[in-house]
Amino acid sequence: MRKLVSMYTPRYVVAIVYMLQSTEYEVRPYLAWLRRVQDFTKVMYRRELHKTRPAMLLLVGLSLGMSLQVVLGVALIWVGYDSDRVVLTVIGTLAVATYPFVWAYGVVILLVIGRALVINPKQKRRIARSGRIFADHKGRKIAVAGSYGKTSMKELLVTVLSEGKHVAATPANKNVALSHAQFAEKLTGDEDIVILEYGEGRPGDVGHFAEVTKPNEAIITGIAPAHLDHYPSLEAAATDIFSVSTYVGDEHTYVNANSEGVASFLKSGMHAYSEKGALGWNVSAVEISIHGTSFRMHKGSQELVIESHLLGRHHVGPLAFVAAYANKQGLTKEQIEAGTKKTKPFEHRMEARNLHGAWLLDDTYNGNIDGMKAGLALLEELPAKRKIYVTPGLVDQGIETARVHSELGQAIARTKPDLVVLMDNSATTQIQQGLEHAGYEGKVQIEDRPLEFYNNLEHFVAAGDVIMLQNDWTDNYN
Repeated sequence: MRKLVSMYTPRYVVAIVYMLQSTEYEVRPYLAWLRRVQDFTKVMYRRELHKTRPAMLLLVGLSLGMSLQVVLGVALIWVGYDSDRVVLTVIGTLAVATYPFVWAYGVVILLVIGRALVINPKQKRRIARSGRIFADHKGRKIAVAGSYGKTSMKELLVTVLSEGKHVAATPANKNVALSHAQFAEKLTGDEDIVILEYGEGRPGDVGHFAEVTKPNEAIITGIAPAHLDHYPSLEAAATDIFSVSTYVGDEHTYVNANSEGVASFLKSGMHAYSEKGALGWNVSAVEISIHGTSFRMHKGSQELVIESHLLGRHHVGPLAFVAAYANKQGLTKEQIEAGTKKTKPFEHRMEARNLHGAWLLDDTYNGNIDGMKAGLALLEELPAKRKIYVTPGLVDQGIETARVHSELGQAIARTKPDLVVLMDNSATTQIQQGLEHAGYEGKVQIEDRPLEFYNNLEHFVAAGDVIMLQNDWTDNYN
């Protein structure tokens, strides 16, 4: 009933446009969210509608459409009542009663038609042009693929390699074909190294990206359950990701061996890297603190002293690989060490900040089980008066959802934080079951208002605490 009533409020049309914008005007995610919503007045919980041109045009169009349907319905009711024509009255009543449903679902037809007739043909032409740009580019092209860690690896490469090379990379987490096309249009052609992040949304995506961008080398950062709403299994997602090796060759494929999910796909001709070393370099003297990570690397008589502001032991492998790869590309010891010193946490990715004497570790952009375990390992390693772990769980886990959340609960229990704070959602019970299965004896707190909890953290922590925040669900998952 609450859902039905909320569909007739003034903010309903804004909520519909917000949902479309938040799902990037993709039909399936929008319809799935539409079915899940229990109250349209609470859809915009974390953010507001961005007033872009497409959003405002859609807002005006839907508002006019709904208004015209209501006006027409009222007119039919009036005419039917005045002329004793019951059919007109019934049709008019239905028109007034159904306008929220008609336009919420009717907009999908407009999206499908618009994509088929205008957007898709235009994008295909743009992607085809980018293929020619990439084919003609003389620089070394590196593809970065994986279930997680892609953006971090890309930024590490850019930071370190830029000490001695002209490097260009796809911005932020823009990692689909159209993003690659937009990036290609900005290339000057004199770049030494071009780094392309590959997203994986549906089977065949990675292979298609490789065909267009024509990489010389590929880095696979790890395999874990993610985006499984579009893949039938984790194995199918891994097969898609590893398909990039077909285009570059096994000898030009570098794989994160610390990721358990790569084991059955790692071939003898590929280059594995891990916290033990990379490309013939060995890692030793690893030190982890709230301020960063440091270690030494040796290869024969050569030595590198690596210091980074990145937090956690899971960064050792990627840092070691980037340092070794930079050495392979001709950078000097001084350039490599200077570059790694500049590496720091990216926003909401294991980012530490002091909060009234407590350390808050913001890892809210973490969205996979391997990353969650890495964060828990860091929490376990750091000294603290009180350790607090906060998470809503994970999304897009598909058929792996129950298993992954039980596994997460058990991993939390093994870390033994003093307090676990869970958000009240579909994953809560599964995480609790994992905690119980592993014999967790600490306190568990369930929050039903996540945003309010996050906004009042300063009143929740005390000096000496270390609080780890992992993942955050956007409005379309709440």
